[in-house]
Amino acid sequence: MTSTRESSDTRPARSRARSGLVSLLALDLGICLLVASEFLPASVLPRMAADLGVSEGTAGLAVAATAIAGAVTAPSIAMVLPRADRRLVLIGLLAVAAVSDLAVALAPSFAIVLLSRLILGIAIAGYWSFAFGAGVEALPGRERLVSTSLSVGVSVATIVAVPLASIGADTAGWRVVFGAAAALTVLSLLFLVVVFPAVPAHPAAGLAMMRSALRNPLLIAGLVMIVFAALGNFVAYPYIRLAIMRVAPDGSAWLLLVWGLGGLVGNVAAGALSSRLRIASAAAPLLLSAGLAVTGYAVGVPMLAAGVIVWGLAFSMMPVVTQLWVAGAEREHTESAMGLQVTAFQTAITIGSAVGGLFVDGHGVAATLVLGAVCAVVSGIGFAVLRNPGA
Repeated sequence: MTSTRESSDTRPARSRARSGLVSLLALDLGICLLVASEFLPASVLPRMAADLGVSEGTAGLAVAATAIAGAVTAPSIAMVLPRADRRLVLIGLLAVAAVSDLAVALAPSFAIVLLSRLILGIAIAGYWSFAFGAGVEALPGRERLVSTSLSVGVSVATIVAVPLASIGADTAGWRVVFGAAAALTVLSLLFLVVVFPAVPAHPAAGLAMMRSALRNPLLIAGLVMIVFAALGNFVAYPYIRLAIMRVAPDGSAWLLLVWGLGGLVGNVAAGALSSRLRIASAAAPLLLSAGLAVTGYAVGVPMLAAGVIVWGLAFSMMPVVTQLWVAGAEREHTESAMGLQVTAFQTAITIGSAVGGLFVDGHGVAATLVLGAVCAVVSGIGFAVLRNPGA
């Protein structure tokens, strides 16, 4: 009799767990498509630039625009929508992203493309800011799984979606690629509508929550270290092909794939190490610095491949460990902490791309990767010195 009762008691729990995992999958799909959309211009750049009558350098602003908009949006969106059901906000942000992609697909001029990409930046930053908290609401007590899973969505976008977009642009045209991205984002939106539960806003959400988060010195110090770590990557990443071609002129495709596969390993490793968060948060940027330095000064393909793998692995650890780090540093105001973390990354993308470009022109690609390595070392030392956020 007791056994029967226990069996019946476990069924609702198992059902809730399955429902939570499906909800998390829906979140992951949204992240994957948003990140893929963010980097689509890099995949279709030559054809898009030629069609719109602008230089490739000017067309590259389509990526920078999303980062600039995201840096502004991430800390402010919760203040604009303090009481909105987070499920509805996530659905709305996916709708905004779909409209942005469709507008790019139909754009008659680069000005329309740039405006549409600014709108996409708002969608990406808002979704990132709310996704972690919404995922934890769907799977209570599974913060490590939620953070790792969201980061896997990013890696899948990098490994699968971006190369496919490049192939699609060559065969069907860059506008078709953006149209397909819009359609897939709508499907992701519908999936979220069907499976994701309501997520009420935190009672303190809004300006008061952000003010409290900004008064936390440990959180602010951690955010500075996140900026340094992300700078380390984004000073160098736009020029990874140049670094590869210096040693292996015909190896870009498979070495970029290796970078992405290393990233998948990094996602899993970060989740496994996150119970020792202080060690993981220091180790990730220090590994990143090693990967950048080895890649920059590789003298053969085996050494280059090793550097690229470590680079991809280490950088992909960063979103997982930093999400968990800021959540631990600001447990009562996690939503605001997540918004600030997104701002730190988006600011680093914008600054890193600009500084990296100047450094490549003035000093070469190897020196640029070393600059990134120095930034990452500063981050690693900083995280090692800071106290454990869970303490």
